[in-house]
Amino acid sequence: MRPLFALLLALLTPLLLGAAPAPWTFDRDGSRIEMSVRAFGGSHTGRFDDWRGTAVLDPTRPQDARASMTVQAGSLKMSPSVATGRAIGPAFLDAARYPTIRFELKSLEPLGGDRYTAHADLTMKGRTRAIDFPLDLRVTGTRAQLAGAFMIDRADFGIGTSGPWNRLVGRQVTVRVAIQARPG
Repeated sequence: MRPLFALLLALLTPLLLGAAPAPWTFDRDGSRIEMSVRAFGGSHTGRFDDWRGTAVLDPTRPQDARASMTVQAGSLKMSPSVATGRAIGPAFLDAARYPTIRFELKSLEPLGGDRYTAHADLTMKGRTRAIDFPLDLRVTGTRAQLAGAFMIDRADFGIGTSGPWNRLVGRQVTVRVAIQARPG
């Protein structure tokens, strides 16, 4: 009798509790992670070329989405290109000692339509900070598109806080994401 009960419980649990959200894979070719900062009297932009991540998403309940991304700090390419070495060097991202940047999406708060407030943790140079920011999430068929931006104070992560460059580079850094994903 017990094996039958265990089998029934195993078969009915997904029906009673609802199926777990499906994993989604990021489409790196159709996605981008960029940053911009004011420095030396102008705006300087950069793009991270090497990153990986996964997401769990139920299109009928996007507010329950979760995502995890790992960005290789040394993959940042700045414009103008002369700024790349300094940006990933010891005074700023210090990619040699802190090679990864981690982003963990904890929840999405619905604002109406395709708009949400994302609640996430961002870890850089061994420091984790909670961030909240607006984003758009559109799920159509087997494609999800997420777009949003947030600002960080680089000093919160110990980025560029000493030396002569500190006063020449703005403390506020804007990070923009445009991510595409598909089930699987």
